[in-house]
Amino acid sequence: MDLRIMTEPQQGASYADLLAVALATKEAGFSAFFRSDHVLAMGDGDGLPGPSDAWITLAGLARDVSDIRLGTLVSSATFRHPSMLAIAVANVDEMSAGRVELGLGSGWFEEEHRAYGLPFGDSFGQRFDVLTEQLEVITGLWAAADGKTYSHHGVHYQLENAPGLPKPVQRNSSGRPAVPLVLGGHGPKRTPALAARFASDFNVAFSDLETTTAQFDRVRAACEAIGRDPESITYSAAQVLCLGATDADVSRRAAAIGRDGNKIRIEGAGGSYAQVVDKLGRWEQAGVGRVYLQILDLADLDHVAEAGQQLITN
Repeated sequence: MDLRIMTEPQQGASYADLLAVALATKEAGFSAFFRSDHVLAMGDGDGLPGPSDAWITLAGLARDVSDIRLGTLVSSATFRHPSMLAIAVANVDEMSAGRVELGLGSGWFEEEHRAYGLPFGDSFGQRFDVLTEQLEVITGLWAAADGKTYSHHGVHYQLENAPGLPKPVQRNSSGRPAVPLVLGGHGPKRTPALAARFASDFNVAFSDLETTTAQFDRVRAACEAIGRDPESITYSAAQVLCLGATDADVSRRAAAIGRDGNKIRIEGAGGSYAQVVDKLGRWEQAGVGRVYLQILDLADLDHVAEAGQQLITN
């Protein structure tokens, strides 16, 4: 099982904080460092020192942290024009020597859109339409042949003879420039169909195993319906991480992130080292190939180190 670390910087993090966690992620042996893409703190947090742009910070990490992969879980289609996002991601891919992945979703946190004057759309259906068209534009720009242009005439976006530059460093299975796309969600029909078209990694976040694997099965069926090999997608989950050598350690870490220690043992990757190893093992046997372990206390670098030692090294 591939294990990655993901963070929620909108709750309060400077670039130095993110750099420290990313370096700890690399040192601990995890394969990737991912971050959310939000601009407003959630819950009771003050969010100090303030929000950070996901792709600007990932550009910095691309130069400051070697080897591990980097990406968003997930960027919101409501935040950026797809042409500019395609350019930014391709730039960061070159800066990282081909280590970037783009997680992209429809957007859901209405309050942050109101706070910063960002368009939220009238309905989830409309936002899903925007997400679909963004994926078409982004992949179309990257796939445009050398010396050729790309045009798109959609409901939400109009492009005319765009050169489709710069290209990502990475290549897809067809040998064309592309960055791996992480998609996810719980929708029973449109979400699996979209994943079958575009996803390299399909993620189900913060759900139980039955819900997660049922959605994986829908994605596999959607792949078969369009003639795509279902196993060409990595099936992943995201779980809150909260482990420790003792019950007291688990309770302390749970309290630090405003969670109940007993509840997080059931709903997240929480508990003793052995309990978390056992849970991840059961999920792997059920077909989960990758887990994004959510670290909420960015000051607790020992947590990342312990997780690497107990979940990877051992």
